[in-house]
Amino acid sequence: MSKIMEWIDARLPVTELIKSQATEYPTPKNLNYWWNFGSLALMVLIIMIATGLFLAMHYKPDALLAFNSVEHIMRDVNYGWLLRYMHANGATFFFIAVYIHILRGMYYGSYRAPREILWWIGIVIFFMLMGTAFMGYVLPWGQMSYWGAAVITNLMSAIPVVGEDLVVWIWGGFSVADPTLNRFFVLHFLLPLLVVGVVVVHLWALHAVHSNNPVGIDVHEGKDTLPFHPYFTIKDLYGMGVFLIIYCYFVFFAPNAFLEADNYIPADPMKTPAHIVPEWYFLPFYAILRSIDFLGAFSKLAGVIAMVASIAILFILPFLDRSPVRSFRYRPLSKQLFWLFVVNAIILGWVGYNPPDASLFHGAIPLILIGRTCTAIYFGYFVLLWLITALNIEKPRPVPKSL
Repeated sequence: MSKIMEWIDARLPVTELIKSQATEYPTPKNLNYWWNFGSLALMVLIIMIATGLFLAMHYKPDALLAFNSVEHIMRDVNYGWLLRYMHANGATFFFIAVYIHILRGMYYGSYRAPREILWWIGIVIFFMLMGTAFMGYVLPWGQMSYWGAAVITNLMSAIPVVGEDLVVWIWGGFSVADPTLNRFFVLHFLLPLLVVGVVVVHLWALHAVHSNNPVGIDVHEGKDTLPFHPYFTIKDLYGMGVFLIIYCYFVFFAPNAFLEADNYIPADPMKTPAHIVPEWYFLPFYAILRSIDFLGAFSKLAGVIAMVASIAILFILPFLDRSPVRSFRYRPLSKQLFWLFVVNAIILGWVGYNPPDASLFHGAIPLILIGRTCTAIYFGYFVLLWLITALNIEKPRPVPKSL
């Protein structure tokens, strides 16, 4: 075997690549378990692509057959129920890992120089994942799938001049129908493959600038680092084990915990569900969309702009944070703002889950008012972060010189 590897390495240095980019890759020695969620997201991506390939072999992207083909997978295909539940619940756990990964980057300043491009590539991946998840949600062709597609795609009509034509082009006709389902199936199949390509670029960018760390200082190779293997492979495997235990619990014992009951009813264009609600990972942005309802004829367009801006604003985060210290661990005011941002995002998700006309305390506090307040706090976080760092309002604590 060693002679075979020597022959291969002389022509294609595989061993050298594995050593430099994996086993002997210098990694900050103080990385905590929050850094596991990048590898966890990659693991779930592999699960999603593998199960998706097998599901695509039995799925029929036809408006008349799609719902029944999903039931056929569940009832007639060997272990089809397992593939379907792994895929459906995998989306939930994928976004759990991705959201924690993003929030970890925000807390420890992983978007700061020299990692701006690494951060931007990550946000591009996030946009692609949201598009992939939305189109995948349409494929079961249940009531919530159909009406979710109708509501979300119809938002494009708010774009001036070309909006109405754009909606017809997306639908492939004058309503959500068979051409829409076919297009979404093809894109849902292809986008994950593009995501894999961008993930490779993301990892390339990470290895070019090296990993950030909880302290947020530049490390000295050898003094502050350890080889990735075995120290961090063991740590990642432990995190994967815990993650898989929780994931398998939902797959085997609570597979419908994150699924909507209405989506087990075949799509009916003549019957609208009582309350159309997207998947939980879209809810904060859906709440922001609904909160912009006070501009009359411009409300729809403004809501779409606010929803897209709520994610796109992450692109300029590296330029908003002017503090000389990266990690929020040593920035008391920024840390408080960050946790306010997290709690506010959770409240936005709760607002998005409830009907727009709901209220608290027997009508005393309309939910739409809470949504507007939380939307203002969401965008206010980025404004306040810029102000307190640009005006030197925050006084960071001393940062260690080394790990």
